[in-house]
Amino acid sequence: MSIPFDGLDVLVVAPHPDDAEISVGGTIVASLQQGLTVGVLELTDGEPTPHGSREHRASETAAATDVLGLTWRQNLGLPNRQLQHTLEARQKLANVFRTVRPRTILAPYWEDAHPDHVVASELVDAARFWSKLSRTDEAGQLSLEGERFWPPRIFYYWSIHLRIHPKPAFVLDISSAIDRKMESVRCYESQVLHGRDAEHPTLLDDIRDRARYWGWTIGTAYAEPFACREEIGISGLTNLM
Repeated sequence: MSIPFDGLDVLVVAPHPDDAEISVGGTIVASLQQGLTVGVLELTDGEPTPHGSREHRASETAAATDVLGLTWRQNLGLPNRQLQHTLEARQKLANVFRTVRPRTILAPYWEDAHPDHVVASELVDAARFWSKLSRTDEAGQLSLEGERFWPPRIFYYWSIHLRIHPKPAFVLDISSAIDRKMESVRCYESQVLHGRDAEHPTLLDDIRDRARYWGWTIGTAYAEPFACREEIGISGLTNLM
């Protein structure tokens, strides 16, 4: 997938394959419907898991990518379940930011039960800062590629492991996108279907019901919540729902 010459409008950074679809699949589809360019970067391949394999997860990711109609997608190749905030990992991620030049980054919320999600959030914050540096390691071991770039906006999406309920900074209507979101999630059958036959409600029910709840909070059918550490500016009160 080629990168638009002027960069991506939205880049979702996900710890593992399926995290983007489960957490912000509706936002991805809604953004594409608005004509925005959207990319996804996984930090790891997500394996090993009880019912998956590297090859199968790659095929699931390809299927989900087709369903969503993503502009760009790649995997950074960092180790699953051993994700660490190292300088080398920060360098790799900052180089991606300089290459795809996203105007908005969507990153995992900074608090979660899954260590990979917590580290991923830290890495995004640090790599965002590194991406703008004009001078880096003079010895070349941690030098950055391309032109310096400061991604102007970063929002944080909810993970699904820790049952917390932080106050979102905003909630995005995904009513027109819910069916494609759920179709993309179903592509990850090794994660959301296999080994869960006896569960009711199913994981798919949980994902859709959470989107329904957030839609209820803003008076729409379905929605996805986001946090932000900085104030969010608006150009006028008529832009609010």
